[in-house]
Amino acid sequence: MTNGLWVTLEGGDGSGKTTQAALLAEWLSGQGRTVLHTREPGGSEVGTLIRDIVLHHRGEIAPRAEALLYAADRAHHVATVVRPALERGDVVIQDRYLDSSVAYQGAGRVLDAVQVRDLSLWATEGALPDVTVLLDIDPAAARHRLDADDKPFDRLEAEKEEFHARVRDAYLRLADAEPGRFLTIDATLPPKQIAELVRTRITPLL
Repeated sequence: MTNGLWVTLEGGDGSGKTTQAALLAEWLSGQGRTVLHTREPGGSEVGTLIRDIVLHHRGEIAPRAEALLYAADRAHHVATVVRPALERGDVVIQDRYLDSSVAYQGAGRVLDAVQVRDLSLWATEGALPDVTVLLDIDPAAARHRLDADDKPFDRLEAEKEEFHARVRDAYLRLADAEPGRFLTIDATLPPKQIAELVRTRITPLL
């Protein structure tokens, strides 16, 4: 489906995905590339509505309902935003994709990880990114970063440390299972060093 390049960034809350996505987009734009910087959930008008539900809804959302909401956002986002950009030959830099659902809803919510992944693959007609950058960080260190931001936590950020530990373990298992797609980086490294490692990984694919 693609003449472009699709890079996703994954990791626990507070791992620095937003910072690295911005640095990568700035560097690629400087190279003369057309860049689409997007995110899940919330990378489309429909996704913005779903994002408000899954991250800011007051009250409980059943785990399976949560997984389905993320999959619905993902189906629309890929069909209307990501796929057209890749077909134009753009570079898509995306904050979170299906690996987030496997980690957060699969491991975090203790659902079947294979079923959660298969749901997203069905929703997106099997779409997978060219490179997935996993910014790995200990949940306690990530929580310290989030506390320093002095912003209210969303529903997932507010989960207990045990939840975030399961998420991190799931991410590392995903990276071990697909070393050709994943680039795992210590998220406590200086941001400029992380950015250079990311550039080194994707440069041969441009």
